[in-house]
Amino acid sequence: MGIDTELPALARVRELVTPIATDLGLDLYDIEQRGGTVRITLDTPAGAESGVTLDVLALASRLMSKELDQHDPIPSRYTLEVTSPGVERSLRVPAHFQREIGKTIAIRLANVESEQRRLQGAIVAADDDAVTISLVDGDRRIAYTDIDRAKTVFEWGGQPKPGAGRARIKTQSTLPESSAGARETAEGSASDEADAARGQSEAEAEPARDRETSS
Repeated sequence: MGIDTELPALARVRELVTPIATDLGLDLYDIEQRGGTVRITLDTPAGAESGVTLDVLALASRLMSKELDQHDPIPSRYTLEVTSPGVERSLRVPAHFQREIGKTIAIRLANVESEQRRLQGAIVAADDDAVTISLVDGDRRIAYTDIDRAKTVFEWGGQPKPGAGRARIKTQSTLPESSAGARETAEGSASDEADAARGQSEAEAEPARDRETSS
């Protein structure tokens, strides 16, 4: 895993959408680009009693899409996905680990020859270089550079906070030659019984507007 270095284009996206998230009372949890998809993950502030609702997520998607259309920070065609992290979330950067102190996480180490590659325990501490988790045989400090992947672990004995199930809105668009307004629809889809037990839900918006590569 290491510490991800944010690309200049994504840093510009972060700069543009952070004020929108803040105005909606949300935290900008993560920004990723995977192939032709730019994913913006939003969450309620740490300790909040409820998660991000689908209505708020849809509003954030519309506002962020409009802002990105205006400034065009990504020099190619892409799909914008605005999502919430759900009850089990990926931990990719130090701030993610620091936010989850006291929570149980699962870690897979990068070293495939490690005697114990998969670890699970509560986060005791986290700084800019490493995370410390509580294991049966004591606390263990693990450098981020030694981690292949990590995520929070949902404890089935408890109830997820309202709205904590994962939701997402997709908008695929390139700036059209005409200025016709974008059309956005969102449909909910039911998960299987296991996902339903976690309170997960998903919504996807139909492709809205096309964006041409800037020249």
